[in-house]
Amino acid sequence: MKKIFFAVGIFLFLSACTNAESQQQERSEAVPFAVMEPSPHTAQIKYVDFSQVAARTIDAVVHIKTEMTKLTPLYQEFFGMIIDRGVQRKTYSAFGSGVIISPDGYIVTNNHVVQDAERITVSLNDKRVYPATLIGNDPATDLALIKIDVDGLQWIPFGNSDSVRIGEPVLAIGNPFNLTSTVTAGIISAKARNMGIIENARGLESPIESFLQTDAAVNSGNSGGALVNGNAQLIGINTAIASGDGYYTGYSFAIPSDLAQKVVKDLKEYGYTQRAYLGVNVTEMTQQLAQQLGVSDIKGIVVTRVIADCAADRAGIEVGDIILQVAGVDINSYAEMMEVLGKCSPGDKVELRYVRNGQVRNVEATLLNAIGNTQIRKR
Repeated sequence: MKKIFFAVGIFLFLSACTNAESQQQERSEAVPFAVMEPSPHTAQIKYVDFSQVAARTIDAVVHIKTEMTKLTPLYQEFFGMIIDRGVQRKTYSAFGSGVIISPDGYIVTNNHVVQDAERITVSLNDKRVYPATLIGNDPATDLALIKIDVDGLQWIPFGNSDSVRIGEPVLAIGNPFNLTSTVTAGIISAKARNMGIIENARGLESPIESFLQTDAAVNSGNSGGALVNGNAQLIGINTAIASGDGYYTGYSFAIPSDLAQKVVKDLKEYGYTQRAYLGVNVTEMTQQLAQQLGVSDIKGIVVTRVIADCAADRAGIEVGDIILQVAGVDINSYAEMMEVLGKCSPGDKVELRYVRNGQVRNVEATLLNAIGNTQIRKR
């Protein structure tokens, strides 16, 4: 059975270190990828030289090291008996990756890379090292924003993850196994994957999982690294792998950049993510459910519960309605709905397209926060 592993490494800070010698490799001529670009009349081929993409992005991916102190039991064996002698303090270190998103030192990474950290250290690709400050974190999306005090940095602009297509070639850049500045290539294997791996959301918040799936190799230490497209744009933050033993076995998962961009904006401005809710429980449409509801298309999601006095209730949504679109986006899964809502804020108005009694209807809903109003929450 495959398990989901966050791609972050942890080790005892006081343990021995192993130095790997770098090996110089012969430079070979780049072989570009061929990407099909749609047009109104015919498919056009666009060639992407990923050696140029790597050159434009690799210096914007950093190595992150965190340190934390934990109390652990201290035991001693005496005449065959284990005697508890109290506790001792041990310093642990974790490592991961991050992506520079502005020239003044803002870096996005995974929350699980920096959570509970007492010290955060960032190493740039040119071997400069800086202490970092946690600006804010969002456990519900497993994202965090940190900053180093330096200007003039190379950075990666956000791309549009909504426009990413299955089969599109991508690069994953990170620091697996503490091997800095590692680049792997693959394609987008799937979109809107909900893996059920985020479990530490705060308070009333619910996790948002709508991952990009890729077969670009990701391993321990890649967490928080960049997934970039052929235009050298950031389309995802590498987060987890599906594996039976904790090592890469064929596919991995990244947080879409459109969601990350919204979370980063909120963390910079408020120190807290502004979450918007529709206030419904839903189930995905199946052939059997479509037959029961008397509809011919296996599309949309079916409302199974409407929370009283929440956005959907105020808009007139009822149990049994089939939601086809939210904010103009086709919705066929819970993950797709949560991704759309994750890019909204309380007070935003979204149009809902739904089916009731065989008729397609449209209604506008004003999204609310977790406590049922549109107020901005600050740290």
